Amino acid sequence: MKNLTRVAGGKDDFQLVHHLTLSGGQFEIGRALAEEARRLGWSPYPVDPVVGRARRTWFERHWPQQHARMDGAAAALGLDPEQDELALDGLAYVPGLSGVPEGTGCSALWIPPSAAADGHGRIGRNYDFFPTTTSEIMGGSPRPGELPMASRPYVITTLPDEGPATTVITMNELDGCMDGVNAAGLAVMLLVADFESAAPPESTAPQVGVSSVQLPRFLLETCENTDQAKQALLGAKQYDHGMPLHYLVADANGRAFVWERGRDGGEHIVEFGDGPLCVTNHLLHRNPDPMHLPPDGPGSFRTYHRLRTLYERSKGATMSGEDLRAALREVAQPEDPAAPFRTLWSTVFDTAERTLSTRFYLGDGRPCSEELVFSPPAAAR
Repeated sequence: MKNLTRVAGGKDDFQLVHHLTLSGGQFEIGRALAEEARRLGWSPYPVDPVVGRARRTWFERHWPQQHARMDGAAAALGLDPEQDELALDGLAYVPGLSGVPEGTGCSALWIPPSAAADGHGRIGRNYDFFPTTTSEIMGGSPRPGELPMASRPYVITTLPDEGPATTVITMNELDGCMDGVNAAGLAVMLLVADFESAAPPESTAPQVGVSSVQLPRFLLETCENTDQAKQALLGAKQYDHGMPLHYLVADANGRAFVWERGRDGGEHIVEFGDGPLCVTNHLLHRNPDPMHLPPDGPGSFRTYHRLRTLYERSKGATMSGEDLRAALREVAQPEDPAAPFRTLWSTVFDTAERTLSTRFYLGDGRPCSEELVFSPPAAAR
């Protein structure tokens, strides 16, 4: 079953947001996602057949939900699901956006139950990104009628016959996400990890394993808590396209960690015990002490300032949901014509209630949308 509704914004606003709800088997969900992506302009990406075969095998072994959805995508396109020449995932619906960095300039703060006014663990996050078109971010001029690349986000709720229900927000890929929560109370979000080592991608072709925007969805569909998420991450093949990302993961049991890979490829699980955990856009395993961060440089986009602000707000404090929202507002991107980013949505996850509450950016000088609350149905928990 498929249901698509508009939930925020309109044709005269910067963002027009839809909520897509899908239920049934993963095959049927994959077919519906591919049909929606195709309607928006997606087409399969050519891939080396040797790589294509290895990708399908990896998904079948490690992420069977995605493998079944790829079979559904093949059915939607009238293709043989065993063909190896086309990638049937990566459902990017913004033409030309493949390989463009996601998650730029974001900020996040985890408040554990012990530091929450009502005992509910919460994450607040600002998703900051360019308010421009793909052509502009790639150094050109916008094409006639080209929309800003972050102007059509989707909230997607999936209710599979087997496995956890999930609710996610995505900017540009229907089978990936920027953040989300599942019915077990596991919440995951991505942020840029290291501006200094970012580089233009040598290739944007799909590789074996999970891409940077598929990784949160992979965890939400295969894990129920942080212990399982750590094991899944350590065992998974991962790749990005030139922009290193890290991930904040938290669960309904009040535990949280940050997953990141160092410049040498080493994998790191960063934890701060039973206390708030602040994340912006630098590698935490290299600068773990919020009290001893380096100064911000011209290309750091205030990553250290934003983290210090969140830390000062949360250290030793008991925070309510409204306190967390106020902290997000303090580190939100300014509506300055010279500023490269805008805060495109601000989200608060309540891992105890399994809810995702968010406000969307509608344009400079305009109020954000009303706060919308989504959650996977209780029956699926």
